[in-house]
Amino acid sequence: MAEKSFKYVIVGGGVAAGYAAREFAKQGVRQGELAIISKEAVAPYERPALSKAYLSPESPARLPGFHVCVGSGGEKLLPDWYKEKGIELFLSTEIIKADLTGKTLVSADGKSFKYQILIIATGSTVIRLSDFGVQGADAKNIFYLREVDDADKLIEAIKAKKNGKAVIVGGGYIGLELGAALRINDLDVTMVYPEPWCMPRLFTSGIAAFYESFYANKGIKIIKGTVAVGFNANPNGEVTAVKLKDGTVLEADIVVVGVGGRPLTTLFKGQVEEEKGGIKTDGFFKTSVPNVYAVGDVATFPLKLYNENRRVEHVDHARKSAEQAVKAIKASEEGKSIDVYDYLPFFYSRAFNLSWQFYGDNVGDSVLFGDDNPASPKPKFGSYWIKDGKVVGAFLEGGTPDENKAIANVAKVQPPVANLDQLASEGLAFASKI
Repeated sequence: MAEKSFKYVIVGGGVAAGYAAREFAKQGVRQGELAIISKEAVAPYERPALSKAYLSPESPARLPGFHVCVGSGGEKLLPDWYKEKGIELFLSTEIIKADLTGKTLVSADGKSFKYQILIIATGSTVIRLSDFGVQGADAKNIFYLREVDDADKLIEAIKAKKNGKAVIVGGGYIGLELGAALRINDLDVTMVYPEPWCMPRLFTSGIAAFYESFYANKGIKIIKGTVAVGFNANPNGEVTAVKLKDGTVLEADIVVVGVGGRPLTTLFKGQVEEEKGGIKTDGFFKTSVPNVYAVGDVATFPLKLYNENRRVEHVDHARKSAEQAVKAIKASEEGKSIDVYDYLPFFYSRAFNLSWQFYGDNVGDSVLFGDDNPASPKPKFGSYWIKDGKVVGAFLEGGTPDENKAIANVAKVQPPVANLDQLASEGLAFASKI
């Protein structure tokens, strides 16, 4: 068995791995000290592009255009960049065994990797309908979106099924972004989800009402309160229909499923402390095992602002947690100290000509403000969440960069508020004066 040895190994080749590599380079990593092991065939890239510009019918995004770190306005790290920095990229390499005591990783093709310090950046995998035994869920043209390969297969189907019927299963991030992308590609789109409104983990019913009406105005049909229980296929094995629990049968040439993800922690089960579905870390992303760090989707970390441990699945946290872990590793080697991670939760999305940002926590009472008429030429509206007399979260659709900064500041500062009606009537002006 071939064995390779490195001072630092990052397992996982997504956004977090790319941002960690950049931070290692900033901190002066030496040639041959760092390896990234990824089951994907390409160097780390900005994953959010896959559900947005990658699927655009006009001048779509393509690699190498969106390798990290362009998503945050940084330098694009092409494969040659890793070579120049002496960082080894092991692509198309899936790790199937991790021995944290023996500090060894083993790949599917029998390679063995020894490390002194490990960063777990394995991210999430999609939840598949076949995991629940949904009948016919393995038919052709049923798609999930996680990696660039998935997006390429979906694009082929969009071309092959021109002006066809698409069914989106799920009303979350992927459902809303893919519903828009397929409609822009001139497919007849129906969205199906069990919840009473879209994006229920974040949106209030008031926020959701705007997006559902906007999508309806674009010709997208929405069926709520039911789930897909089976699929019909033709003799070639291609999906032809989606069967819903309420008895409805929807014709379908393409199905896209977005029903959530789960963190990839199986390799480390029983070897490291876990909490809330992730690997438990401190504010430096150190796990319960010495010299093992976990970042991004897999980490359950102390969210200082709210004094509780949370797991956050978002690209912003993937980037920032990766940088924090590398700074902590280097500081500890040099006998220095750094501040603990102090993260403000941030989520955003873009679909059609819409663009929203959310900061903070969506708990407590909420107020809606602004122009939330889906027929407006440029709708701009938002919401604040108020808990214990303080604003703890803020959402804004159609904001300028300065306005988005203002709502981020509100969520961070948590200003007191006495009168919710007054807050609703002040709207964005409230944020601008903090």
